[in-house]
Amino acid sequence: MTKLHYLILAVAFVATATVPAVAGPYEAGTILLRVRAVEIVPDVSSTVSIGGKVSITDTTIPEADITYFLTEHWSVEAIAGTDKHAIYYNGSTKLANVWLLPPTVTVQYHFDQIGPFKPYVGAGPNFTLFYDRSTGPLGKLRSTDNWGFALQIGTDIPLTEDGKYFFNIDVKRLFLSTNASFSASPVTASVNINPWLIGTGVGIRF
Repeated sequence: MTKLHYLILAVAFVATATVPAVAGPYEAGTILLRVRAVEIVPDVSSTVSIGGKVSITDTTIPEADITYFLTEHWSVEAIAGTDKHAIYYNGSTKLANVWLLPPTVTVQYHFDQIGPFKPYVGAGPNFTLFYDRSTGPLGKLRSTDNWGFALQIGTDIPLTEDGKYFFNIDVKRLFLSTNASFSASPVTASVNINPWLIGTGVGIRF
């Protein structure tokens, strides 16, 4: 985790230690808006036409999301964020940089509050767009946009007595793959990116 994550966790710990956790339950029509710092950690496996393996760097980005409650326990969340990664061959040869735009929608189930925690789980589809691909020693990177699937677990922690403001911890696992090739080389690769998205942030309830 980055220093920013630890700072947010420290602030949340102090806040939850001093504010009684008496926030009411969510209701149909409740809207939550959150901003998070998200660390993206690819869990890469690959098959490269010439052997060897591909690796992808970690990164930390700002992310925003909106959650709309259908019932007291069921909601839909949509996230917005974009991330830049460097791609390496065998850990040392940089092949390219690439940006990813991974819009994701999850259906969530929110459990009853446990102490100060309002935990939830979720799952849903993702479609990732690859853009602004750079040129490296093998030429310009080409990669296929693709559908993926996300699993999610997290919790909201009220920071005020009425629950209007809250702290959030959220972890997602995205199952995503792409096929890569290059404009000046016959080398190809099938890459499972499968990143972990580890987020901490704050939100407001409407």
